[in-house]
Amino acid sequence: MLKHILITAVMVSASITSASAETIRWARAGDAITMDPHAQNEGPTHTLNHQIYDSLVQRDMSGAMIPSLATEWAALSENPNVWRFKLRQNVTFHNGAAFDSEDVVFSINRAMADGSEMKELLSSVQDVRAVDAYTVDIETKGANPLLVNNLTNMFMMDKSWSEANDVMTPHDVAKGETNFATMNTNGTGAFMLVSRAVDEKTVLKANPNYWGKDIYPNQVTEIIYTPIQSSATRVAALLSGDVDLIQDVPVQDLGRVESSSGLKLATAAQNRVIFFGVNTTKGPTADLRVRQAMNIAINRDAIKQVVMRGQSDPTGVIMPPFVNGWTEKLNEYPKYDLDEAKALMQEAGYGDGFSIVLNCPNDRYVNDEAICQAAVGMMAQIGIKVTLDAKPKAQHFPIAKGGESDFYMLGWGVPTFDSHYIFNFLVHTQTENRGSWNPTGFSNADVDAMIVSLESETNLNKRDETIAKIWAEVQTAQIYLPIHNQVLNWGMSENINFDVQPEDQPHFQFLTFK
Repeated sequence: MLKHILITAVMVSASITSASAETIRWARAGDAITMDPHAQNEGPTHTLNHQIYDSLVQRDMSGAMIPSLATEWAALSENPNVWRFKLRQNVTFHNGAAFDSEDVVFSINRAMADGSEMKELLSSVQDVRAVDAYTVDIETKGANPLLVNNLTNMFMMDKSWSEANDVMTPHDVAKGETNFATMNTNGTGAFMLVSRAVDEKTVLKANPNYWGKDIYPNQVTEIIYTPIQSSATRVAALLSGDVDLIQDVPVQDLGRVESSSGLKLATAAQNRVIFFGVNTTKGPTADLRVRQAMNIAINRDAIKQVVMRGQSDPTGVIMPPFVNGWTEKLNEYPKYDLDEAKALMQEAGYGDGFSIVLNCPNDRYVNDEAICQAAVGMMAQIGIKVTLDAKPKAQHFPIAKGGESDFYMLGWGVPTFDSHYIFNFLVHTQTENRGSWNPTGFSNADVDAMIVSLESETNLNKRDETIAKIWAEVQTAQIYLPIHNQVLNWGMSENINFDVQPEDQPHFQFLTFK
């Protein structure tokens, strides 16, 4: 094993070009799934695309909302169903084409098209129209006070470029489709794509015509991004100086990185929760008592101490503390109780247990496969014989999302910082435009109606009451088995000034060198 790690580390070292002080050599466990900015709603995919494409609004390195391609926005006093965005002028795409309202209208409509994984964020949108070259109105089905929160990962594309390259709609990743935008880009962002080899290396260079060059530090001139799935190899690359920044320092190596000369460790709570999904409509897990037994058989404190080395925040709800709707009461997790779990299994008619497959990613979340391995042992203690099927995220996500799994791991970040985002994707009945990540079979018409009502409720107290009612239904139904909120650990060269971003998105135009 040691020989393999050393050989792989040498190969990684050889594949990373020697760099100047203005080059950032960046690594993390997994690659972006596609460069098509509307085809996937997935963290590492958004993170890479954020370097190249811009949204109307974005979050900075502290998580605060800031202007991007829109300089100001407000709901119209005469019609609160309409949000008006004033666009930044004198912005050009990487190919030199001018950016204007026509591109915004096109991009929003493209993000609502078939194949887009972003359309649920726009489920309340009724119409998008250009008022003039630098003004766009987005009309919603009833006043939507939080529309802007849904736009931080909604990237703007060049309409003419998209027409010329036949990418008027996103490709459907789940169906194995590709298009020109899968590997080619044309954004307005701080960096331009130079080359891309999937799962090997992506090279970006600074955009000389970037609209933000006088707004942000913009000290990085080149980014060399290298996905390194092996934790040992990734850390070896950082320790040897072959990379300058890794986003996912393994918990077992935190002390080693922090104590190494020339390196530093930056840690922060992430806006992401890790949990298991279960089938609620067929098989043993359709019985609520079985799901309750599984939930109290998970020893979250043991996972925190043994698997995560203290680097996690156990929870009883699939909602990070950053999110509107979070309460300390909801966050309380059940006591680990094998006797009660066994009694529930017996009561449900599964005293002798049953067999099930646990589908798990092995390159997406911190210690994802190790957490699943721990869960296998915990479930065995109440008679559930679990077969672990761990795969890279590109293979895992279609299984989890597509309803092919009765028991699966998922992590969920909340870029809107509001419970509606969780409900719309993970709780609403699966339909064409909602519930795309709810393969559990859970379906409740009253809950669906409450979820939709959140999009147009302007009385925030009433809205919060509805959010609390939905969470009560979710917790009672035990749709998901929460594990913990994730903690971020970025390892980097000590000559870098860079805060950990709560959504795990490094925006390199903010980075400065000492």
